[in-house]
Amino acid sequence: MTTSLIERLGHPAGTRAIILNADDFGMCHAANTAIVERLEDGTLDSATIMMPCSWSPEAVSFAAAHPELDLGVHLVLTSEWRRYRWRPLTGVATTLVDDDGFFPADAAAVERNASAADVEAELRAQVSAALEAGVDVTHLDNHMGSVYGLVTGRDFIGPVLALAAEHGLPFRLPRSADGLGVGPEQEELLAGAVAGADALGVVLPDRLWSHSFALEGEGTAGEETYEQVRDGFFALLRAVPAGVTEIYLHPMIDGDDLRDTVDFAAAKRGYEHRLLADPALAAVLAEEGIVRVGWRDLRAVQRSERVAGVRA
Repeated sequence: MTTSLIERLGHPAGTRAIILNADDFGMCHAANTAIVERLEDGTLDSATIMMPCSWSPEAVSFAAAHPELDLGVHLVLTSEWRRYRWRPLTGVATTLVDDDGFFPADAAAVERNASAADVEAELRAQVSAALEAGVDVTHLDNHMGSVYGLVTGRDFIGPVLALAAEHGLPFRLPRSADGLGVGPEQEELLAGAVAGADALGVVLPDRLWSHSFALEGEGTAGEETYEQVRDGFFALLRAVPAGVTEIYLHPMIDGDDLRDTVDFAAAKRGYEHRLLADPALAAVLAEEGIVRVGWRDLRAVQRSERVAGVRA
């Protein structure tokens, strides 16, 4: 009989647990400032670092100085903004770049053009760079879903899982498609990837949720307010079922630096920074009886089970 992840973490089977993760640590100073604040005040459970970005040294320095925090690697194969771009750590003589020598803007281009060998080399370089800089990497996830094969069906899950197994790291691959809004083909792809992770002993969360990346109605009279974003997020939390759900956000400081960097949704990034520290968030979690766990907890399960020769 399969034991659920929440039970392997030491909680009763019906426990509703979340991990609040901040993506894009290291992308820019506005992201770093916001994420450091929320890690230090405990309103974030974890964050993941974009190693190819210009501001990653600041994030890496913080991570290396705080080995007690849950900090992972946000595996990067895309560079989505028009005015601020980043390149592979493995250089530009590769199938991973566009005509300008940067990572492409979307996952579709990665799926169509990247060679598996180049992807594996780049992802290994990103994890190695974090480890060599002294980061106690707790987990891996992926920027813009570029390894999942969600556009064309051509995925790079195999190299990621091999890397995760090699280093004893859990990976952000949801065991269930619940809440993802994907079709039957993507669900079949996910099922195959989950089976691959299980065969390698890579621990996965039960599900992966977030709210819209965009700010609805941006630039119009109907633009979302902070209160609307907050209330929508609270509704998401109230719907969390039993098991372990990672909820990922992109908190940043909304100001001139961020607005000069990103093409849209700067205000929402600021709202997420504010939301995490809103006392009403803690109140909702308490009312709902939702437990917060961390990726370090999942890593401990994975490594202990590897030593014991267990496959869940």
